[in-house]
Amino acid sequence: MDTKLLQEIGLTEGETKVYLALLRLGESKTGPLAREAKVSSSKVYKVLDRLMDKGLAGHSIKGKIKYFTAVEPKRILEYMEKKEEEMKEKRSIVEKLIPQLELEQKMAKKPEAVVYDGFKAVINVIRNILDELERGGEYCVLGATYGDTPGLRPFFYNHHIKRAKKNIKVKMLANFETKGNLEESTMKNAEIRYLPKQFVSNMTTYFYGKKIIIVLWTRSPTAFMMESEEAARSFRAYFDSFWSIAKP
Repeated sequence: MDTKLLQEIGLTEGETKVYLALLRLGESKTGPLAREAKVSSSKVYKVLDRLMDKGLAGHSIKGKIKYFTAVEPKRILEYMEKKEEEMKEKRSIVEKLIPQLELEQKMAKKPEAVVYDGFKAVINVIRNILDELERGGEYCVLGATYGDTPGLRPFFYNHHIKRAKKNIKVKMLANFETKGNLEESTMKNAEIRYLPKQFVSNMTTYFYGKKIIIVLWTRSPTAFMMESEEAARSFRAYFDSFWSIAKP
């Protein structure tokens, strides 16, 4: 049995070992339980307390000696339901907190440029494009490519579906090698032309409003983001010059 599944729903490694040992033993004192679970005697009481708090273990007293048992495995579902309810409550609290956090962020002095490293960080920067643009807005892409980044195609497939639903247009200059090979959803509400072969690279620039995002799509991508009206105008002029020589 893959015991990691129990850890994925919130049990620690020690709790998993003790719970499974209780299932095997049926009823046990702490000594035999610690040996079966392969945890130290000093820790087994703390682990049992946590399991009982989670509703996954119980105890009885016989002749002044405490015996422990595991609850029925089906009760794990009840534990998960309780966790889900707790997460809903926490989500509600966070949702109320977000406007205050965003206000703090707006009041803070913004850096001129920020670097983001790694797939998750860079993907979140790209997600912000759709979050920040109003319905019917537009952004531009220079040098669109999938590069060498694993998982990038599925991300952009879903990204462009969400973009189309929000009626956001993309004006895209894609790399030559992507012609006929772009994800189908990219074509929705989009104007696309292709750069000549000599301009192909793993670097893509996204810009909208005052923001410019430059991404190097390698196996572990890096993004450079800056916010500047002057820089945005310069990139727009640069984009327009390439647009005039690019082909549909």
